[in-house]
Amino acid sequence: MGSLLCLLMVILPSLFYNISAACSNGTCRLLDECSSDKDCGSGLYCFSCPFGFTGSRCVRSSITNQFKLINNSLPFNKYAFLTTHNSYAIEGEPSHTGVPRVTVTNQEDNVTQQLNNGVRALMLDTYDFKGDVWLCHSFGGNCYDFTAFEPAIDTLKEIEAFLSANPSEIVTIILEDYVHTPNGLTKVFTDAGLMKYWFPLSRMPKNGGDWPLVSDMVAKNQRLLVFTSIKSKEQSEGIAYQWNYMVENQYGDGGMKNGSCPNRAESSPLNDKSKSLVLVNYFQTTPIKLITCKENSGALIGMLKTCYGDSGNRWANFVAVDFYKRSEGGGSFQAVDTLNGKLLCGCDDVHSCQAGSTSQACSST
Repeated sequence: MGSLLCLLMVILPSLFYNISAACSNGTCRLLDECSSDKDCGSGLYCFSCPFGFTGSRCVRSSITNQFKLINNSLPFNKYAFLTTHNSYAIEGEPSHTGVPRVTVTNQEDNVTQQLNNGVRALMLDTYDFKGDVWLCHSFGGNCYDFTAFEPAIDTLKEIEAFLSANPSEIVTIILEDYVHTPNGLTKVFTDAGLMKYWFPLSRMPKNGGDWPLVSDMVAKNQRLLVFTSIKSKEQSEGIAYQWNYMVENQYGDGGMKNGSCPNRAESSPLNDKSKSLVLVNYFQTTPIKLITCKENSGALIGMLKTCYGDSGNRWANFVAVDFYKRSEGGGSFQAVDTLNGKLLCGCDDVHSCQAGSTSQACSST
């Protein structure tokens, strides 16, 4: 027994070392155990989701660029895009009013980081505040010092910098709009240098038709789509009224009921095909960061499948989430890969589509 014990004392520490050292220094793959972000390979980071797995594991931190992987030669509405809900409501954002902020947050990364990780649609709440346009949570449609995040121009300049540095990318902004100052939005977009990227209202299909080709939008440098919730601004400022072009499911808790995908009150029914864009929300009314990793995983993909049926057999173009990087593995990034796979080739993952294909064709690998 003594010799057996000695043998075990030699073998077991070596075995445990080999398990713990199975990957490190950028060699860890999806769901491998990790101790820091440096252990994880490209497009991954080290994260703990106590509701999904024990310890820390490498999970996805960036999107698949469907344009580079497959093509950019289809209409804009034939692709899907990761969308952040309340993109501006960032944890740790310092007060810009001198008053401590007392309100919820919905994201952890700043807007530049969101865009660099593949977010391509941003939900922003805009308000008249302090003689300017601000991004803010509100009570009764009003912004307050303790609910304000930052002047809108700060975030819009981040978007401009991204578009300037990435000339083949397209960004969509969806505004919950409380700005009533005449031409207030036009001024702030102009001051941020974004008008040179503006996608014109005249090119937006109004009866459910296809949008222009992505390649054409890029060639014309019309790479910023902006939608407002105020109908009159379509005529007064040339900003697209969201509900003329898009359907959307119920946001908050009402949009997270298994097997149910009701439309948002302001939206037409999801199966109204006179609107050629579909947006699916999947986030709680009151964000709870700790459990978001589980919500952004299998349950999210399940809801996308439910909403497909309720949308007249149309896959979503936009999927909006809180804390977009939190997941059990693939998370919101895998959800968008699933959508693009369905849209581009009828497969469950965009990586199964034949490169360069514009037809319903899956690769054999």
